[in-house]
This record gives sequence, structure tokens and C-alpha cells, in this order.
Amino acid sequence: MKLLVINGPNLNMLGIREKHLYGTQTYDALCQYILGKAQELGIEAELFQSNHEGAIVDKIQAAYGTMDGIIINPAAYTHTSVAILDALKAVSLPAAEVHLTDTSKREPFRQISYAGMACQAHFIGLGFEGYGKALEWMKAHIPASNG
Repeated sequence: MKLLVINGPNLNMLGIREKHLYGTQTYDALCQYILGKAQELGIEAELFQSNHEGAIVDKIQAAYGTMDGIIINPAAYTHTSVAILDALKAVSLPAAEVHLTDTSKREPFRQISYAGMACQAHFIGLGFEGYGKALEWMKAHIPASNG
């Protein structure tokens, strides 16, 4: 099974940005967590992070025919990007949305998730563990014959 894990804008600043919300662990620590959990589950994971909406759309489109599913934390684009929503819908791959913080307890505009409308599972406010839960969900919901 091959999964694409996409992280959106400012996640590369983990450990620096808003420590009261995101903690002190770095983006590198997040990547190591994801890759370790994927290896534990027998999943091949490709990690991608961008601060640019078009690059994220391009990566989603490139997943068509090459990946079995997508785990996405669109970050700020969660609340603004119809383009990412449309790309997820276009490739029609199983998708899971992850957010480190509980967006339902933050500013009202963060409670709208366009990308989430194309996702079959949502792991919100679980910190790094949300990615682990998303990987487990993918393993349980994608038929073994796909990868």
C-alpha cells in the first residue's frame, strides 16, 4: 500500500510557531513519527509539505494512478481552498483529513473544512497521533489487493 501524506502551509514551522497550540516538537519529528508508524503498519508513505496551494493541487493530481490513498492536513488551506477540494474529488482516492489542533475550538472560520468535504475520515485535535490513526484507518479501509 502506497499513501501520500500532504502537509500544508506553515507546518514546516512546527516547534517554532504558536507553541501554546502546536507544542515544541518539530516538523522533522512529525515526519519521523509518520514514517515510523507507516513502517510499523507495512505502509509505504511519501511525505510532502508545501506552503503553495498550486503545488499541493499538483501533488494530489500526481497521486492519481500511483497512490492508494491520501492523508492530508491542508492547514490554512482547509478553510479557503476549493481547488484542493476539487483535486481530491477529481482523483477519487480514499482520503483522510488530519489536524493537529481541535479546529472546532478555535476561531469560527477554522470550523469550515473544504478539503474535508472530500475526505472519508477525519482525525482532528489528536496531535501527531492523528496521523497514526489516519494510517491505521487507511490500512483497514483500503482493500489489500490495491497495494
